[in-house]
Amino acid sequence: MSPRARDDYTAAWICALPLELAAACAMLDERHDPLPLELDSRDTNNYVLGRLGPHNIVIACLPYGVTGTISAARVVNQMLATFKRIRFGLMVGIGGGVPSAQHDIRLGDVVVGSPTGLLGGIVQYDFGKTVQKGRFQRTGMLNKPPEFLLTALCNLQARHLMEGHRIEHSIHEMVNNYPIMSFQYARPAIDHLYRADYEHPESQQTCASCDASQLIHRTPRPPGAMGVCIHYGLIASGDQVVKNGQTRDALRQELDVLCFEMEAAGLIDSFPCLVVRGISDYADSHKNDLWQGYAAATAAAYAKELMHVIPTASNEQQQHLQHHVQVGGADSGKAFPTSRIAPHACLPESSLE
Repeated sequence: MSPRARDDYTAAWICALPLELAAACAMLDERHDPLPLELDSRDTNNYVLGRLGPHNIVIACLPYGVTGTISAARVVNQMLATFKRIRFGLMVGIGGGVPSAQHDIRLGDVVVGSPTGLLGGIVQYDFGKTVQKGRFQRTGMLNKPPEFLLTALCNLQARHLMEGHRIEHSIHEMVNNYPIMSFQYARPAIDHLYRADYEHPESQQTCASCDASQLIHRTPRPPGAMGVCIHYGLIASGDQVVKNGQTRDALRQELDVLCFEMEAAGLIDSFPCLVVRGISDYADSHKNDLWQGYAAATAAAYAKELMHVIPTASNEQQQHLQHHVQVGGADSGKAFPTSRIAPHACLPESSLE
């Protein structure tokens, strides 16, 4: 495939880990040759270029071992300095699930950050101030995604209600195209959820010796049901890994979040994007890497479907959007002012189960 010009690329896909990057690249409908032009002098990113649906897309991964909200914002700032026509982005990767009686979230499921009540889809749970009696008070709200992305989200959810999703189909295609991925991205058989107050033995690398009486019994999903469920609601974002079941549940009770992740809060307030997370653990002390590959694949497969329903923009719309796209930093303004958000009729806080 002959190389294109920088201005041909109007969509961004951001990930944090190499296994997420591999899943993203494997989902491309078409892979493009690298651009022959030099990058902007401020840009230290490394890009993969391609097409998904009607969109030419730029994929970038955070530097190895450097995660968090600041790193994510830096990657997107540099990307926008090189690809000035980017219109929107997806932040895609793994996250820690927050299961509850209301939300039957399981390993391998997908969580999509979407508006709920007055909140825009992403909550920065570790940003705020300490007030009287040492109580932590969160301050401010992060923006919701732009309407054209929420409309696409609504359309895709409606399609899934009628026809089911294609996540397993896309993963099957990925493995057929890249057989070496069949091991690391296979679906594990074990999905154990322990009581929130039961800590993993510090001396043990796996859960093989954990007390089985502390497992929470969950009814198996019925035969013939989709193996992966998609959940729409709030995602908690911050700069620390949550590995404590009681902390997880306390934040769930306070905010009704569906999962935790570590990058989105650096982007969502001033860059038009959606956040998609595959659930790789339950944000408790039993967290391990067993489900990371499959969870990265389910998130990437959902994002691929979404890209196919997001509409393209006219040249006039593209110019208008580029004027507004800025990613937060100490010297950059906010493109989309925070507003009070009303519930979105087509985005319930429920899964397609």
